[in-house]
Amino acid sequence: MPNLVPMTTSSLASPTQRRIVWGVRILLALAFGAAGAAKLAGAQQMVQVFDAIGFGQWFRYLTGLVEVGGALLLLVPATGFLGGLLLAATMVCAVATHLVLIGGNPAPAAVLALLSGFVAWRLRPLPRAAVTAA
Repeated sequence: MPNLVPMTTSSLASPTQRRIVWGVRILLALAFGAAGAAKLAGAQQMVQVFDAIGFGQWFRYLTGLVEVGGALLLLVPATGFLGGLLLAATMVCAVATHLVLIGGNPAPAAVLALLSGFVAWRLRPLPRAAVTAA
């Protein structure tokens, strides 16, 4: 198992690249925070969507907690990678849900998955060898 250090790829990035990553993190945190809050608050549209999914309303609450939790993780520098990874995986499942179970347009979930994946990739921990070579 490679030795991982707290340094991330963003630690080696230029100030402009770090600002872009932070901008995407903030945008995602706002989007997921709002979507998660709507699920937790029981917005009628969210209740209908999760009825169509067929897993029950407990799944709406779980998804809302994951989205709000992921949004918070994105905003904490030490946990941004985990937040991006969690939300990217969540949106990949959302795309699959649109394609297989409920229909509708999976494009918004796909865009959020790509942006979350971008953040996770930019904030990924580096192996010690890569850090010492840089």
